[in-house]
Amino acid sequence: GRRPLALFSGGSLLVGGVARTDLISGAQTEDLARRLWHSLQSRILSLPDDLPVYPTHGAGSFCSAPAGADRVTSIGAERRSNPWLAVGGEDEFVDRLLAGLGSYPPYFLRLRDVNRRGPHVFGPRPPALPELNPQEVTHVRELGGWVVDVRPVGEFALAHLDGSVSISLRDAFATWLGWLVPPDVPLVFVVDREQDRDRLVREARKVGYEQLAGEVAGGIGDWISSGGPVSSFELAPAGEADGVIVDVRQRSEFDAGHVPGAVNVELGSVATAPLPDCHLSVMCAHGERAMSAASVLARRGRLDLRVLAGGAADWAAAHEARLATA
Repeated sequence: GRRPLALFSGGSLLVGGVARTDLISGAQTEDLARRLWHSLQSRILSLPDDLPVYPTHGAGSFCSAPAGADRVTSIGAERRSNPWLAVGGEDEFVDRLLAGLGSYPPYFLRLRDVNRRGPHVFGPRPPALPELNPQEVTHVRELGGWVVDVRPVGEFALAHLDGSVSISLRDAFATWLGWLVPPDVPLVFVVDREQDRDRLVREARKVGYEQLAGEVAGGIGDWISSGGPVSSFELAPAGEADGVIVDVRQRSEFDAGHVPGAVNVELGSVATAPLPDCHLSVMCAHGERAMSAASVLARRGRLDLRVLAGGAADWAAAHEARLATA
C-alpha cells in the first residue's frame, strides 16, 4: 500500500503531550478521553516510527495537557519519550488526564460561536486606533469601558490610570486579554510611542474584542499633564518579598517549585478568589502576570500590594533556600 508521508495530528498527539478533552463540555470530558486513548493506541501508534508529526498546537498551549517546547516530532520520538503513551491502561490514562486538566481562558468557549458565525472583515490591515483626549477617555469609562495598559510592567508601576489593567503587549497578550477583560465593553489602551499599534489591534481582534475605542492621546505623559488621576505600585526584586506571597502562576507551574508558604491563586481567578487580609507580595515567573494580578486586585480595592520582579527561582537564589514542590 501507499506509505504515509506525515501525520497532521491536530490536537490529539502533541510534542510530549496530548489534547485536553474538556473544551467541548464537562459532560463529554471522560468519554472523549477514552476515545483519545483508543485513537492513540490503535491508530496513531500503529504508524511507522520515522513518520514526522505536525501537531496543531505549539508549546504552552492551554488546549493541551502539559507538553514540550518543540513544535515538530515523530511517532518514534513520542513512543520513546511521551509519558502519556507509556500509561499502562485506559482507566489509568483517563484518571491521570482528567486529574491534570488545568484552567483555560473563558474565551475558548465564547469563540466557538464566533468561529461558526465567521469573522468581521475589516480590510487589508487593522483599523487605526483613534487618539482620545482625556474627556473622551472619561466618557468611554462612564459607559462601562475598561482601560488596558499594554506598556512594560516597570512603566505601569511608576504611573498608570486609576483602575486600568496591566497586560503587557507580548506573545501572551491575547490570552490574558481574553481571560481578564469582559468581551462586551469598549476598550481604551495606554500605549508607548514605540509599541506596534497594528499588532495590538490584531491580537485583540483574534480573541473577539471588537469594541476598540482608541488609545489615550499622548500616552501617560499627556494624561498626567492634563491632571488625570494616576496610581502606582511598588515593584521590588523577588528576594524582597514580604507579607503573604501570592503566586499567580498556573497550578502546574506552582507545583513544580514555589516559595514555601506561598499561596497559589491563578491569575485567571484573582478577580474573585478569597485572599488573606494582610499585606501581599504578588509573584509570577518574571513580573508580567504579577503586575496584571495587582492591577486586577486594585480594582477590587486591594492596595496593600507589592509586585515582585522575578519568580520563585529568583527568591530561592536571593535567600539560598530550596523551593517547595507539590
